[in-house]
Amino acid sequence: MGGLPGGRRRDRDPLRPADGPRRRGGPDPAYVVIDFTDAHIWDASTVAALDAVTTKYQRHGTTVDVRGLNEASTAMYERLSGHLAGAH
Repeated sequence: MGGLPGGRRRDRDPLRPADGPRRRGGPDPAYVVIDFTDAHIWDASTVAALDAVTTKYQRHGTTVDVRGLNEASTAMYERLSGHLAGAH
């Protein structure tokens, strides 16, 4: 995990996002970036996990920006997002 300008954090733990918005006290953030620049969506379970995380944040009024997806990951995400059981 590394610091970014403005006190923002970068979390490179691949298992942590699947847990959803897990914070200790304080208000939920207004804006969250999920950056896949150094990652790849390998299968439907990854899409389902990403859907679950984004849905949880959005239900708490947080805007979620998923960025940095490579071409193959974008194609899989666009094809499967919102269509998997339990995702929404």
